[in-house]
Amino acid sequence: MSPLDWIVLVGALLGVIAYGLYKSRTSHNLDGYFLSDRSMGWGLVLLSIMGTQASAITFLSAPGQAYTDGMRFVQYYFGQPLAMIAICIFFVPIFSRMKVYTAYEYLENRFDGKTRTLTSFLFLLQRGLSTGISVFAPAIILSSLLGWNIYVTNIFMGGLLIIYTITGGARAVAYTQQLQLMIIFAGIFLAAYMVVNMLPANVGFTDALRVSGKLGKLNVITTGISSKGFNWSDQYNLLSGVIGGFFLGLSYFGADQSQVGRYLTAHSLTQSRMGLLMNGFVKVPMQFLILLVGVLVFTFYQFNKAPIFFNERQVEKLEHSVYRDSFSVTQNRFNELAEQKQKAVVAFANSLDEKNKVQEEASANELRFLQSRSDSLRNQVKGWINSKAVGGDGNDTNYIFLRFVVDYLPKGLVGLLVAIIFLASWGSIAAAINSLASCTMVDFHKRYTKKLDSPEKEYRLSKWYTLLWGVFCIIVAMFTYNIGNSLIEAVNILGSLFYGVILGVFLVAFFCKNIRNGNAVFWAAILAECLVLTVFILTKTNPPVLKMGFLWLNPIGALGVVLFALLLNRIMKPSLKPA
Repeated sequence: MSPLDWIVLVGALLGVIAYGLYKSRTSHNLDGYFLSDRSMGWGLVLLSIMGTQASAITFLSAPGQAYTDGMRFVQYYFGQPLAMIAICIFFVPIFSRMKVYTAYEYLENRFDGKTRTLTSFLFLLQRGLSTGISVFAPAIILSSLLGWNIYVTNIFMGGLLIIYTITGGARAVAYTQQLQLMIIFAGIFLAAYMVVNMLPANVGFTDALRVSGKLGKLNVITTGISSKGFNWSDQYNLLSGVIGGFFLGLSYFGADQSQVGRYLTAHSLTQSRMGLLMNGFVKVPMQFLILLVGVLVFTFYQFNKAPIFFNERQVEKLEHSVYRDSFSVTQNRFNELAEQKQKAVVAFANSLDEKNKVQEEASANELRFLQSRSDSLRNQVKGWINSKAVGGDGNDTNYIFLRFVVDYLPKGLVGLLVAIIFLASWGSIAAAINSLASCTMVDFHKRYTKKLDSPEKEYRLSKWYTLLWGVFCIIVAMFTYNIGNSLIEAVNILGSLFYGVILGVFLVAFFCKNIRNGNAVFWAAILAECLVLTVFILTKTNPPVLKMGFLWLNPIGALGVVLFALLLNRIMKPSLKPA
């Protein structure tokens, strides 16, 4: 990066941190540290919810996801507006009326202590692991830009985040997220404009979309239905997005403390509901826009030579391995195909201007053929990088957008877009670590300690728990390097392993009024979690015993808890007292 990029980057980061700390003055107790004294309006609640979702993974990995797989990932969010409506009707009034710090406090009143503890533990486990993956995302940036060791970078980035989160608490998180999102949206629109602006003079926005559409990247709606019937292993389609996404959204926003803690900061029930509802209807177009940037980058690389692999560090490993000669031949062939693609895409663009349908279809067919050949060569390179001889990471999805930014965007704008990825990371991770600390403090420390601590001591202990979770997330980040998925997929798969079961416990609590047996619900959750993990393992065998996309794990877990609880409630004795 140029000196101007570094000035923009450092200036943006320090400005946001200073603003957050300036706004972070609050009372020294749990209400102040975790819930900002329940004083936020719906606008801040909305921005805080969105900021918690919009991590660096969203802006780093989602464009790469669209580059490789098209727009169909947006269907993952189709169930979210429906989930927001259900949460506003059933979840929020109960949490607001009870004045809880965490969602899991309600479960002790409804069932017993061990059910609360189990559900909170499942949240801590999945959110701690997911946040560790999120810490890894900005570390990729520094490692790529500066050539730093990825593990040293994880410690450096994680250390900054810990200091930032411990100092400010929930109020600093909310106010910094407000400023972060303003910068983020401006940067995304600017990035989309710059991609289109760098295309040839006779190629406009609609032409760029037609190019990507001919190559299968505008697959916004996919049914998952083929001549063989419905493909249950298809990760993203309309049915899995609406049903699986609905259950995932219910659990994430209704039972995940990182989100529940955001709308519990509102000063009234109405403000909480407004923030959630607006988020439900803003999230889909926001994600659509981010994915569209990835599609535009894909189109840009049809007119310009793309790297055969976007992670330069892995390419360097390959060039010093036993595959170096084979890679050299493959690279030359890839470059030849790139030149042919450039001629074909220019011919396609000209046919659009001339409205020559015959030439348009011929050029489109040639483009598809050449793209298929290029993808085949890329897959060959990925296989070599994944081999034991190289021992690298053959998934470059997370590097595609970053490589484009660094290689092609003008000075100053590179620094701004890198700052955006950092800001998104800091906002979401700070909120997640804050929620991990709140659950640890409220659901474990306060519940199981025999001493009655003063509000000031609870405030200090909460900061220590924040520190411990920050360290845990750094440790997780150390093992994220060869994760094998795009980061945005990895986080969502991990969440789906636990979210359905957590949601199922709340569904029983809200809708199965005849079940008051804590033992039945506790063991129902255990059995449902075992079922989810078994189904997931069976989808990962080679060959897979079950063919099923990960989004279906959410309804399996949720409905599993309900069905097991109904069955066990009939045959198990209720607990005599809360455990």
